[in-house]
Amino acid sequence: MRFRYFPPSTEASLFSASSFLKIYNKSKHYQTSSATTPTHLNHLLNTTVQAKNILNVAQIHAQLITNTYISLPFLFNNLLNSYAKCGLINQSLLLFSAAHDVPKNVVTWTSLITQLSHSNRPFEALAFFNQMRCSGVFPNDFTFSAVLSACADTSIVFHGEQLHCLVRKHGFETYVFVCSALVDMYAKCSDMTLAEKVFDEMSERNLVSWNSMIVGFLQNEFYGRAVEFFREAHRESSVSPDQVSFSSVLSACANMGALEAGRQVHGVVLKHGLVTLTYVKNSLVDMYCKCAWLADAVKLFWTLGERDVVSWNVMIIGCVYNHNFEDACNFFWEMRRVGRTPDEVSYCSVLNAAACLAAFDQGTLIHDQIIKSGFVKSACVASSLITMYAKCGSLIDAYSMFKETEDRSVVYWTAMLAAYQQHGCANEVVELFEKMLEEGIQPNYVTYVSVLSACSHTGRVEEGFAYFDSMAKVHGISPGHEHYACIADLLGRAGWLDEAKRFVESMPIKPNSSVWGALLGACRTYGNIEIGREVAERLFVLEPNNPGNYMLLSNMYSRNGMLEEADEVRRLMGVNGVRKEPGCSWIDVKNRTFVFRVHDRSNSRTNEIYEMLRKLRELVKKKGYVAETQFANISLGKSNEQDLWYHSEKLALAFGLLTLPVKAPIRIKKNLRTCGDCHTVMKFASEIFEREIIVRDNNRFHRFTNGLCSCKDYW
Repeated sequence: MRFRYFPPSTEASLFSASSFLKIYNKSKHYQTSSATTPTHLNHLLNTTVQAKNILNVAQIHAQLITNTYISLPFLFNNLLNSYAKCGLINQSLLLFSAAHDVPKNVVTWTSLITQLSHSNRPFEALAFFNQMRCSGVFPNDFTFSAVLSACADTSIVFHGEQLHCLVRKHGFETYVFVCSALVDMYAKCSDMTLAEKVFDEMSERNLVSWNSMIVGFLQNEFYGRAVEFFREAHRESSVSPDQVSFSSVLSACANMGALEAGRQVHGVVLKHGLVTLTYVKNSLVDMYCKCAWLADAVKLFWTLGERDVVSWNVMIIGCVYNHNFEDACNFFWEMRRVGRTPDEVSYCSVLNAAACLAAFDQGTLIHDQIIKSGFVKSACVASSLITMYAKCGSLIDAYSMFKETEDRSVVYWTAMLAAYQQHGCANEVVELFEKMLEEGIQPNYVTYVSVLSACSHTGRVEEGFAYFDSMAKVHGISPGHEHYACIADLLGRAGWLDEAKRFVESMPIKPNSSVWGALLGACRTYGNIEIGREVAERLFVLEPNNPGNYMLLSNMYSRNGMLEEADEVRRLMGVNGVRKEPGCSWIDVKNRTFVFRVHDRSNSRTNEIYEMLRKLRELVKKKGYVAETQFANISLGKSNEQDLWYHSEKLALAFGLLTLPVKAPIRIKKNLRTCGDCHTVMKFASEIFEREIIVRDNNRFHRFTNGLCSCKDYW
C-alpha cells in the first residue's frame, strides 16, 4: 500500500551555516565539562524544551555533533521532538533528512509522523508512514495511532480503510488504543457505521473509546445517538465520564434543544464533582442558552468561580441566540469592565448584537475597541463590521470598511454584496459581483443569494436566470431554498405569477416557507387573490404560528374590498391561537435607545412629539398625501385615519426630527413590516425636511431621500 507523497517544505532552515557555526563555537565550553555525557545532554534537552528555548536546543544540537552523540537513537529522537515542540517542524524534517548515518528505528519514524500529524500536515505524515514501510521498519501500536490520527484529519475514508487492513495484518486489532484511533478516524471521515462496527467488535473499551463514539456522533449531527452512548458509558461501572464526555453530550443536548436531557446530564456532572471545571461549566451555560432557558444560563454563569474569555463568549452568543441583543451588549461591556480581554469571537458576536439592534453609536464604540486591540485585520471581525454598519443604516461606513481591507477574501465581498442588497442598491450588487469575478474570487452559497435578490429588485429576469444556472454549471454550487425563493420573487415582481407558481411547483427540492412567502408577497402586490389564497393555505400548514402570513392574506382581501374575507382571516388567527406581535419602533439618540409603540405617550417629550406629528400631517397633505386607511383597518380593527398617525414608526420619526441635529440621518428600526401609509409619509418627510430617513423593518431597509425610497415601493 502506498500513499501519495507530498515532499516536506523546502523553506530555509532557521539557522544558516554561519549562525550554526557560532552556536557550535559557543558550545565548546561543554567539552571540558562533565555535562557532555549523553544522559546529561538528554536531560538538558528535556529542560530546554519545557522553556521552549530554541537557541539552547540548537546549542545542544551542536554539542551532540561535537561529541558524536548524534548517532545515539534516544538522543537523536529527543532532538527531533525538541525542535517540533519548539514549533520548528521543518527543522526536524531537515535534521531527519540530513542524518544519513543515524540509524532510524520505529521510534524515530513514529516521532516524526506524530509531529507532522500534530502540525496539521496529515498528507506528509501519511507519506512518511509509507517511506517507513518501504525502508523495512515495521510499525507498532503507537505508529498506527499516530498515522490514523493524521488520516482522520484528511477525511479520506479510503486511506483509513487501507490502514485498517494493515492494523489487522500486523495483529493490532485487539489493542484498545489502536481501535479507539480507528473509531475516531472513521467518525471524522463521516462514516459512523464503520466507526460503530469497530467499536462493537472491541473486546475491551476504555473512556477514550466511548468518547470517540460520543464525539463522532456529535460531529456528524447524530445528537440523539450521542446522548444514548453517553448513557451507555455511564452505565458501565468501569468507565467514569470526564470533561470531554460531559462537554460533548451537553453540546448534543444543546443542538437538539433537549432541555430535560441536559438537566439530567447536569445532575450527573454534580454527582461526579466536575462542575468546577471551566470547560464543563461553559458547556452547561451553552446548553441552557440553546434550550432557550436563559434565566438558568445567566444564574449558572454568575456562579462560575473562574470566568475565562470562552465563558463570556458563550454568554454573549447565548443572548444573541435568544434575541436578547441588549443583554449581549451589556455582557460584553461588563467583560471589559472586569478586565477580561475580548477575542475575535467576542467582537464578532457583540457586533452581531449591535447590528440586530441597529445600534449605530454602540457599534462605533465597539469599532474603536477593535482598532485598539488589533483585531481589525481579522476576516471575521472586518466582515462583521461591514455587516454591522450596513444593518445600522450606514452604507457609507460599510463600504469604507470594505475599501480599507487588504487581500479581500470571498467573506469580505459577500458581506459588502449583502450590505448593498439589504439597502436596495441592486445595480451596485451586480457591478460589485462582476468585479469580484474579474479579480478571480470564487463566489459561495451566500454570495449568490445577494446577487439573485438584486436581479429580482431590478427586474433583470434573464440575467437572474443566467446567474442561477451558473451556480451549478460554473461554480459547482447546488441551489438551496434561499436561491429558489429569489427566483420566485424575480418572477413575481415581474408580474409573472403563473410562471412563478409553476417554477415553485417544479423545484427539485420541497419548497419551504421562504419560497412560498416570496410568491405570496407578489400576489399581494398584484392583487392575485386566487393564487394568493392557495399559497397562503400552504403557508398556514408550514408556519401555523406565523402571524405575518395571515396579515398578508388579510391585507390582500382588504385592498380588493373583500372586508368579510379579511375579517374571516383575522377570526382564523384567533381560532388557531395566533397573535400578531405588537408593533414597536426604536431610535438611538446620544447613545440612548428610545422605544415607541402605537399611541405611545410614555416619552417625556410626548406633547412635543404629537405637536410635531400634527405639523407633519399638515405639510404632507399640502404635498398631496391621502391616507391609506386600509392599514388602519388591518392594524387596529377600525377604519380611522387618525389612528394611522400614531403608528410607532411615525412617533419615532417625530422624535428624531425633534432631537437629532439638522441634516443628520434619522435611523429607525421596526420589529414588523412597515405599513404602506407610514411608507408614504416617510417619503414625503424626506423631501419636506431634506433629511435622509432610514427605516429597517423585519423585511428590509428603506432608505428615503428626496421623496423616493430605495425599495421602489415594493417590499
